[in-house]
Parts: sequence; structure tokens; C-alpha cells
Amino acid sequence: MNSFSGVLKKMWAKDTSPVSYYLELGEDFISMNQLLNLQIKIEFTNHFECGNCKKDLPIYSQGYCKSCFFIVPNTNASIFKPELSTAHLGIEQKNLEWEQKLELQPHVVYLAFTGDLKVGVTRKTQIPTRWIDQGAISTTIIAETSNRYEAGLIEVALSNHMANKTNYRKMLITNNHNINLLLKKQELKSFLPKDLTHFFVTDSLVYNFNYPLLSSLEKVETVLLKNTNFIVDTLIGIKGQCLIFKSNKVFNIRNHEGYCINLLIQK
Repeated sequence: MNSFSGVLKKMWAKDTSPVSYYLELGEDFISMNQLLNLQIKIEFTNHFECGNCKKDLPIYSQGYCKSCFFIVPNTNASIFKPELSTAHLGIEQKNLEWEQKLELQPHVVYLAFTGDLKVGVTRKTQIPTRWIDQGAISTTIIAETSNRYEAGLIEVALSNHMANKTNYRKMLITNNHNINLLLKKQELKSFLPKDLTHFFVTDSLVYNFNYPLLSSLEKVETVLLKNTNFIVDTLIGIKGQCLIFKSNKVFNIRNHEGYCINLLIQK
């Protein structure tokens, strides 16, 4: 039996076919694809490590303790709602230098199928990482803007006609579709605000992803370490940032960032 210990952070993902996942745990870099069909144990040590102050304090959200969550710029409202960005106006939310660096760069508004069709926003430099993290099967770019605020305005306009959130359960259960994303993209073009139509991307590129899955889920049972100290099960798939087990249990890595764990692998 191999064992590893460390603080959970989101998995690294490489755009291969299928997607390759890696978990950094302590000083180890674990190829998660190689653990498919093996029994693993994820054991919570009852300790945490805040992503900012590094203290052993309960994680409040996004890998941060409660105090840090409200002071770090990573949790600005504009991260979750790009239309609230004020960096282009020189107005600080928490850290203007950080906000300008992050938000005053090219962003894309995209159409993705993640179980349902949805629109979203991401920095251009985050392609395709953002899409893989969301478990997208297919995506296409609708618009490319010069900053986060402009992309947010377009997303708000399009979200009046289409979802802008990922349906977590549908994402995990659905692994294919027959929707023409380019046709939907053209339909959405008419809903762009007139002063933002020049950001529309005319190319016909569609990005497709497949994930390391040995079988499909029939239902989803989410495992939370705050409710149970461990999970022992056979890993049968990875999608988005989720580990999928034979018993239909799903462990979302992003929901456990900052948790200190032991990972045991039964060979």
C-alpha cells in the first residue's frame, strides 16, 4: 500500500485524450489516471491549512479560513460576477494592483455543454483549464474582450437566454451530446448588446474533451469530509475536479481545498 500526505489543492489537468489529472500532495505529484480501478482511501486528519495565512483554522470557502476569505482579492465579487469588475475604472475592491493584473487582460465569453448548455467567462490564458475544471464536453468561444468587465456585460446579456451555472449532477452523469454549438452560438449573437457586438468571434472552432471514466454514473452521492472523516472506495473516473467512485460516490476536490489528508492506495 502506498501512502501520501498533504494539503488538498485543485488537481492539475492536461488537455490529452482522455484528460490527464495530477494531484500535488506534499512533496509528491501523483498521476491520478493511474489510480483508476484501484481502491483508495482519503482520510481527513482533522487539520486544515488556510491558502493565505497557512494557519490550522477551519476552511470557510475557496480554501481560505473565514478571516482570509474576506480580505484576499481572489474572492472578490468580480471573480464570481465579472460584470462587477471595477479595475478598468481604477477603483479598488481589495487590491487594485492584483485586480488590474488579473482583470485588465483578454477574456473570453464561451458556450459550453457540461450536461446542459451554459455560457461563462474566463481569462484567455485559462483556456482550456477552466473548461476542463467545469467538466465541459464541448465548448466554443462566443466573444473575446479586452477586460473582465466587458466580458461580464456580455455574459449577463446572454444569461437572460441561457444558464450561466454548471448543473453539477448533470455534468457528472452526462458524457455526450448531439447539440450543434456553432448553431447555438449564431443564435446567441443576436442577444449581444449592440455596443459590444464587435467582440463577437466569427471562427468555427469547437473544443472537445473526454475524461478518464471506466463507467458512467447512475446517480450522484456527494462525499464531504466535514461529515465523514474518510472515504474508501474504488476509483472509476475523474471529471471536472471530481473523483468518481464505484459506489456512485463523488468527491469534489475543489470543495476540500485546505483540508489536510492522507491518501492511501491499495495496489
